[in-house]
Formats: sequence, structure tokens, C-alpha cells
Amino acid sequence: MSSERMEIASRWLATADLFKVLSAPLRIGIIELLVERPRNVSELVDALGAPQPLISQHLRILRETCLVQGNRSGRETTYSLMDDHVAHIVRDAIAHTSEHDPSKPKETHQPRKDPT
Repeated sequence: MSSERMEIASRWLATADLFKVLSAPLRIGIIELLVERPRNVSELVDALGAPQPLISQHLRILRETCLVQGNRSGRETTYSLMDDHVAHIVRDAIAHTSEHDPSKPKETHQPRKDPT
């Protein structure tokens, strides 16, 4: 395999790994909330209604994959997104799934009538 093909395959693998990390609905929720503003664990627990240990576990995975960062101040850590790339991915995915929601009735497009 040429070095160019190996580089392309490596990018595909890294991208697939990113989508694996984003495959957990709770992680999507965490990211969606962090798009709005940085938050601490308690705020995420309250907003998502999930137990604190579960939120912390998902934050650890998001930190390890460089999607979020934690800034410690005393006993509290505030989490934020590392950059806007993942925010765009999540927003686009949410928009896409909202447009293609199978529970919504499909709109039928009527051909336009010629005004003449």
C-alpha cells in the first residue's frame, strides 16, 4: 500500500473512531450543552437527568479523545469544548436527523402549476 493510501486509511480510521465516541446519546447531549457554554458536572447532571458517575464517565471519554477539556478551580471543574469542529458535527447531525425523522409524516410535493 502506498504511503498516500495509508494516510487516507489512517484518516478514515480516526474519523470512524470519532463517530464511535459520538455514538453514545448522552455524549451528544453533553456536547450539545457545552456548545451553549462551559458547564460543571452538577449542571450537566441537572440538565441531562443522568447520575453523576455516568456523566463523569462520559466526560472522561470525551476528555481522553480531546473533544472536551476541564478547567479546575478549587473543588469544581468546568468543562468546555476543545474547539468548534465537534460542535459543527453534532449540530449538523441533529439537523439532519430532525429533517429525516421517520415519525413525522412525509410531505408530498405537489408540482407547481404553470401561472400561464
